[in-house]
Amino acid sequence: MGSRRRVRRMEAGGTVYGWCFGHRHDRVRGYPGCRSTVTLWRPRGAACLRLVFHPSPGRVVAGSFFDEATVVRLPDREHLNLHEPGSVRALLDESLVRGLFPAAGTVEVDGWPLFDAVRPLDPSESDQLFGPADVEG
Repeated sequence: MGSRRRVRRMEAGGTVYGWCFGHRHDRVRGYPGCRSTVTLWRPRGAACLRLVFHPSPGRVVAGSFFDEATVVRLPDREHLNLHEPGSVRALLDESLVRGLFPAAGTVEVDGWPLFDAVRPLDPSESDQLFGPADVEG
């Protein structure tokens, strides 16, 4: 049974963007795991931005039915649900601030730096997770 991608729309700065979420297991291209993607485009345009989330140390990409669209940063367990318009809007806004959205063509970028920008680690939480910073004095 295949899954259909749900194409959605959002407006940012007077521009309408289309977007969808995708998850795939990519053994064919030599990558042994999976990846989650958020693809954003300008309708009637030739510009497309693909935010890619691969699992890596301290980074989890959920692939099960119930939390399929969730990406998680460890050890603080901060997460984004990539099915949620608010999460995608935050990633789009950060992409636009960084100038990542192409004028034409398709660009694929690592989504984790954007994740860290929209879900920063709270310094007070950092102390609880990692212990207080060593201070020389």
